[in-house]
Amino acid sequence: MKIEKILNNNVVTIIDEDGIEQVIMGKGIAFKKVLGDEIEEKNIEKIFKLDSKNASERFKSLLNETPMEYVEISRNIIKYAEKTLEKKFEDVIFLALTDHLNFAMKRIKKGLPIKNEMLWEIKRIYRKEYSIGIWSINYIKYKLGVDLPEDEAGFIALHIINATLGESMPNTMNITKLIQDILSIVKYHYKIDVDEEALSFHRFVTHLKFFAQRMFGKKQEVSGDDSLYEVVKDKYNEAYLCVKKIRDYIKITYDYELTSEEIVYLVLHVQRLTKDKSVASNM
Repeated sequence: MKIEKILNNNVVTIIDEDGIEQVIMGKGIAFKKVLGDEIEEKNIEKIFKLDSKNASERFKSLLNETPMEYVEISRNIIKYAEKTLEKKFEDVIFLALTDHLNFAMKRIKKGLPIKNEMLWEIKRIYRKEYSIGIWSINYIKYKLGVDLPEDEAGFIALHIINATLGESMPNTMNITKLIQDILSIVKYHYKIDVDEEALSFHRFVTHLKFFAQRMFGKKQEVSGDDSLYEVVKDKYNEAYLCVKKIRDYIKITYDYELTSEEIVYLVLHVQRLTKDKSVASNM
């Protein structure tokens, strides 16, 4: 691999065999190097392959204007998140998270923190990702001596959620709001507080995440068999009445019509959730 461009002592670019530019990171990888020199593989810590030329240019620009310690912190947060969630992320998260961290540090130094309006929902619905956000702000304090507010843990969690779901930030925000609204409808219909540690709750939230992705992606589940719909409608009538409220809310708010199959799955999840022994009644 030959150096195409030197961005700084720790970052260079190369052109791979497909003619695509790659960004190579490694401590001191460009020290005493010139264009055309070979890169020693033992010095490579991370290779970023950004298929979009626009993304590649943004990434190079970001690396040029961002302190290297922020870049390293961002990389380590992603490594920790991948290990915790047992999932490999696309390289684009590095661009988004590094950009956010650089901007967040500038704001904090100027005394201009931003309130995370979805912090409560993130803590409730995305517990693992939120715990990664908390780990991240503690890690940043350890590395930089800067205290970031809990809101920033929520913002970092959102970037992890984006990477996990493969969604853009606006879509992730929409998905999170929809899930929270559906949980609220269930709560007020049954007048209960649900034990959020219960397995039924986590299964329901997981179902809602995939449902919301399909809904916003306009990908409906249609089987054409309504036999199960009639069965659950009669057998789990109270859960069905609750899901009717969810159906009406979604239709009014998002102009999306639930299919019979989607209603069936929601009824089954609501039934399990509300029959869980961990449910604490407010009545």
